[in-house]
Amino acid sequence: MNRIRHHVKKGDHVEVISGNFRGSTGKILQVLPRKNRVLIEGVRLIKKHLRKSQDNPSGKIAEREGPIHISNVKLVEREKETKKKGKTKERKSKKEE
Repeated sequence: MNRIRHHVKKGDHVEVISGNFRGSTGKILQVLPRKNRVLIEGVRLIKKHLRKSQDNPSGKIAEREGPIHISNVKLVEREKETKKKGKTKERKSKKEE
C-alpha cells in the first residue's frame, strides 16, 4: 500500500489562502490523505444536531470543524520549529564581565 504525502502534517500551523475561509489561521487537527482534505482548529465550524440520549437528556447542538481541501492551505510554521524556539542560549553582556 502506497502512502500519500502532502505538504502539511498534523500539528502544523497553517493559513487558508482561498475559499470562503481565506485569511483564517489555525493548527491542523487531522489530515485526510485519501480525500485530500484537512481539519483546521477553528475553521469551518459545523453545527450538528444530536438527538436525546443518556449523555444529552435534552439533546444538543454540537460544533465541530469541517474539512477543507488541502490545496487551499499554506504552511506557516512546522510543529517541530515551534518546539525548538524554546531552547535559546543566554548571552552575557559586556557590563557583567
